[in-house]
Amino acid sequence: MKFSALVAVLPEDLEERAIDSAREAGAGGVTLLSGRGIGTEEKKSFFGLTFEGSQSVLLFVLEKKLAVTVLKRLSRDLELTGDSKGVVFTLPLEHIAGIDTRQIEQFESRLKDKI
Repeated sequence: MKFSALVAVLPEDLEERAIDSAREAGAGGVTLLSGRGIGTEEKKSFFGLTFEGSQSVLLFVLEKKLAVTVLKRLSRDLELTGDSKGVVFTLPLEHIAGIDTRQIEQFESRLKDKI
């Protein structure tokens, strides 16, 4: 079974919507990280204070085909095309240890249902 890491870097206010959309598309657990981004545009300041918006980094380990499904769902539900509100991408995983066996069983049952 092949796995992918799906990474979503989004404004913090989209975090809950992203998690809900990913779960509806079949994703299980997610690791949440906090981040800050530096974009191409100059930072906004207000009375000498610089505002840097918080970013959420969501990390999923998913079966390869499910990762593509979740990526498409996030892109659609969060309207990520056009204005850059965030980025979602996948990376192939060659070696993996410690994945929850229940997640593997879910992948297997989905495959059996499709066959």
